[in-house]
Amino acid sequence: MGRVGIYKREGNVSLASFGIKFKKDKFGKKVDLTKSLSQMLPYIVTATAASALIQPASFAWVRKEYYAPALGGIMLSIGIQLSVSDFAIAFRRPLPVLVGYIAQYMVKPVLGLLVATAFNVPPAFAAGLILTSCVAGAQLSSYAAFLSEGDTALAIILTSITTITSVLVTPLLTRLFIGSVVPVDVIAMGYSILQVVIFPIMLGLALNTYAKAFVNKARQFMPLVAMVCTSLCIGSPLALNRSQIVSIEGFKLLFPVLAFHTSAFILGYWLPRLPWWRQDEKVSKTISLCTGMQSSTLAMLLATQFLGGSHAVPPACSVVVMAVVGLSLGSFWGKGNRVRDLGNSFYTHNEAYT
Repeated sequence: MGRVGIYKREGNVSLASFGIKFKKDKFGKKVDLTKSLSQMLPYIVTATAASALIQPASFAWVRKEYYAPALGGIMLSIGIQLSVSDFAIAFRRPLPVLVGYIAQYMVKPVLGLLVATAFNVPPAFAAGLILTSCVAGAQLSSYAAFLSEGDTALAIILTSITTITSVLVTPLLTRLFIGSVVPVDVIAMGYSILQVVIFPIMLGLALNTYAKAFVNKARQFMPLVAMVCTSLCIGSPLALNRSQIVSIEGFKLLFPVLAFHTSAFILGYWLPRLPWWRQDEKVSKTISLCTGMQSSTLAMLLATQFLGGSHAVPPACSVVVMAVVGLSLGSFWGKGNRVRDLGNSFYTHNEAYT
């Protein structure tokens, strides 16, 4: 009998387990290797970005044809941890899932459009930024929820549902918000999402259902596979578009990307707290992380295929910002801290100083 969020379930592997292997340190205390690996992700993402910009040759060899297999590897790492029974959680807890879905596919696309307009983002980057706001939730948001001691099951359900429905929703949102700026082939984009997202997830789900012995052995390596694939997807567009990123226009792009993610984290936290939702702290933290972190690697792939190389720069910058900020925020919450305490701490410090 395992535990998924606040629900118990029977079965071989819990959806929220992430293939966790526990070992003990020299003091006899259990060490969570998956959580330790997740805590390294912000540093690895930052190191990847730095390496791609300082030494472009380290990632310039990763051609755009490799993006789809790399993203497929990330999606497969999620699929092998899914079970059909896990989706029953969504039906038992429809309200948090509904709030998270609204934040993902209604609040965030509008936010992306507003940020692009407010910061007067150059046309070469604007469509890529808006596309980033229209894709599904990031797989890393589940890890961030795990680090934050939030509702991990809810995070995975939200990521799964937004990813599966992205085959229809993302092309429609893209047509709505940027169809007048660049040509968007809705059918081709939907087919691409089907290939690189839906198929790997369904393959992983089938393996976890019918080949559990293989999955039990493979699961412990999948976080590493996902990490390598994420690095490839981040480093390549940064290296190939280095001249644009290090330019004045590219530097200016950092501010709207940071503003977009910061606003998404804030809105994602307070939306569930509204009087007509009345969700608790764990749900609010989880939806905040799921709203502020989206599958920018998918946005990079779609931008490269349908919008042009320059439009892949905002999603590439987004990967770095959302991973560093989101996982750092998850770690901050996981240590028992609260954002609202920062203001109290600052006030107390100033009062003591005076």
